[in-house]
Amino acid sequence: MYNILLGGAAGDGIETMSALLEKILKQSGCHLFTIRDFMSRVRGGHNFTQIRFGNIPLAAHRDALDGLFAIDETTYKEHCHQLSSDGFILCDDSLIIDDDRVIRLPLKEAAKKIGNPKVISSVAIGSLLKLFDFSLTPAADIFKTNLRADLVAVNLSALEKGYSLVKPRFNFDPVQTSDQILLSGNTAIGLGALASGLKFYSAYPMSPSTTLLDFFYVHGNKMNVAVEQAEDEIAAINMAIGASYAGAPAMTGTSGGGFSLMVEALGFTGIAEIPLVVVDVQRPGPATGFPTRTEQSDLNFVISASQGEFPRMVIALRDHADCFYQTARSFALAKKYQMPVILLSDQYLADSTTTLPILNTNDIVTYSPEPDALPEKECYRRYALTASGISPLRIPGKTEALVRVDSDEHDEFGQITESASLRNQMVEKRMHKLDLLKDELIEPEFYGYKHCQSLLLGFGSTSGAIKEAVDILNADVKNYGALLFGDIYPLPMNQLKYYAAQVVEIINVEQNATGQLAALIRQEALICCNNSILKYDGRQLSVDDILSGIKNMKGGF
Repeated sequence: MYNILLGGAAGDGIETMSALLEKILKQSGCHLFTIRDFMSRVRGGHNFTQIRFGNIPLAAHRDALDGLFAIDETTYKEHCHQLSSDGFILCDDSLIIDDDRVIRLPLKEAAKKIGNPKVISSVAIGSLLKLFDFSLTPAADIFKTNLRADLVAVNLSALEKGYSLVKPRFNFDPVQTSDQILLSGNTAIGLGALASGLKFYSAYPMSPSTTLLDFFYVHGNKMNVAVEQAEDEIAAINMAIGASYAGAPAMTGTSGGGFSLMVEALGFTGIAEIPLVVVDVQRPGPATGFPTRTEQSDLNFVISASQGEFPRMVIALRDHADCFYQTARSFALAKKYQMPVILLSDQYLADSTTTLPILNTNDIVTYSPEPDALPEKECYRRYALTASGISPLRIPGKTEALVRVDSDEHDEFGQITESASLRNQMVEKRMHKLDLLKDELIEPEFYGYKHCQSLLLGFGSTSGAIKEAVDILNADVKNYGALLFGDIYPLPMNQLKYYAAQVVEIINVEQNATGQLAALIRQEALICCNNSILKYDGRQLSVDDILSGIKNMKGGF
């Protein structure tokens, strides 16, 4: 298993280079996990991509590096401390780097001689592939299918030139990856929405959710999805609500700042009982915060967003497969319970890419309401007081019934009311949906030693790092387990109570400063965590961060 980092300034082509390289590695028989770290500027600054690859599935990043490709000296200065003693630093021979591990190559000169200075990244890809003893055949195929036709020949020449500049240094045993696909988290969310029957998506561009809007913009027409870039987030959610009211499965996406603008409309979906899926791709706040970094600090906010009380569901997406299957399931739940379902992702999950088994649409959760007799138009009660709390839903224009909707409290027909008794009945009707929803909650995944004495708790994108950390810890002494929450509100508690009664200590692992998961568990289950591993600098918790946190608690292993 290897870990390499490609670094340079914004505008240097790092993103294009890494996108090609990860496709080549996958085609060469590698499982991989790629993270992207970039500053919120068009040019300059320091950006990097870290690609971890091996012959087993990967779900998290590690800090230690086997190699650096440095376009500038800043990349070396920022990351040399991560490089192993037998690692390498690949760079152009013009860079001033005083390190015995450096491999200086005439990358710029080679690109100029080929006839295009911009193909320096292809020269570097060729050298990287040779260092790990990969064949050039998959690379040539990827270039032919991913580059403009008029650029293929010059880039292939650059690839071959880079390949000839070095000798193999590492050995890698490839595996069969033809049954794997390479996806980012936001792409997986988009595919899950399409698989569920999405017909309308609206959003205002806000990183790190913008690539979701890009995805639907590219694929919307051929998938029969209406895509609207709104003037702001208030308009975006109201457009989605209108589309859902008109019968189109609808979703809107944003980050925390945009979600802040959506909360009044979110309350409208609650009282009007309109199905809606909202994606919050988290980034550090408050206000502008870190626009291109990651965090898990919106949990408390989305659980309580908007005034008053109404049912909602919050699902934290744990990995790329979750992004697909849970997104599809969220549409079914929103439709069944006529309420908003909020998906919590984050920049780390949204922008990272990984190999995973081909997604199976037969495994997605769907919901089709049982057909019932259409009532006479004057008798249709949109908000009928049913035992389940779920009222009959008709689509305007597809029924003779008058379909009313209102943001005020209303009677069964949807007409405004000031009645105290009706108010009680309507609140209780809506809130009863949560009782039914609890029967559909998915318990957190347990991972590790089933008789563990130390239990780690996590939610969302920390899942992969926690799992790998548990494996490493248990390799020495079998003592660790983890509960990894996806469904997070309402909080599923069976597994939590079972393991809490068994273990000696509970440690919450979160990407925020206040331990929001721990606070929710204490509030809902009266279970307290003994220790916390928290990170809130905008950089994702790694496997090594968790191991270090455990080590500090224990005073060393």
